[in-house]
Amino acid sequence: MTLPDLTWPAAWHRPAFRGQLGAVVVLLLLLTSQLPRYFAWVQARPGRTLPDPLLAALPAHDVSGLTFAVIYLGIGLGVTVLLPRPLRLLRALWAYLGLHLLRCLTLYLLPLEPPPGLVLLRDPLVDQLIYAAPAPITKDLFFSGHTATLLLLALAVPVGWRRWGLLAGTVAIGTLVLVQHAHYTYDVLAAPLFVGLAWWLSGAAVGRTLFRAKAQP
Repeated sequence: MTLPDLTWPAAWHRPAFRGQLGAVVVLLLLLTSQLPRYFAWVQARPGRTLPDPLLAALPAHDVSGLTFAVIYLGIGLGVTVLLPRPLRLLRALWAYLGLHLLRCLTLYLLPLEPPPGLVLLRDPLVDQLIYAAPAPITKDLFFSGHTATLLLLALAVPVGWRRWGLLAGTVAIGTLVLVQHAHYTYDVLAAPLFVGLAWWLSGAAVGRTLFRAKAQP
């Protein structure tokens, strides 16, 4: 679904937009409030160790600094582009909510142990706000949330150099988390599939009739 680039005043005049924006913000806040407890439970569960020929051949290195520099620069770029475009922002928020729900489901269905040789990936922001737990969270594996987040932003921004930049950042993050042995190869390769599903579902959530360019508020 292609969204028109309405201004904030034009979008805000539509009751459906205001309702959906309020709903998705509330749902994201509710989900965020439950994630620390959920990830602590994920960490406490026993899981399987998967064979991964690529990781077995790839020496592990600590690239946390570079990883989060790319992630936060990408997030900053994506948010800067989306904030003046309320309809794209709304769809991105629905997709982000769907992506987190899908990830919670896959973590529930596929308990895993960390890859051999894991070098702990340190995120000073998320570790304190989302993953707060007595021990570091290392079992939030399938699928790679870092890779998925940048790819989702790449889909959300308009076509052009910013999308290509975010796609390059996605490839970089997928590579860096493997260098760190923070994810299995399968976690990274699966991320685009779930991003595509979340993005498709977000189009249904927003609704094809809600934001037609010629619709009247």
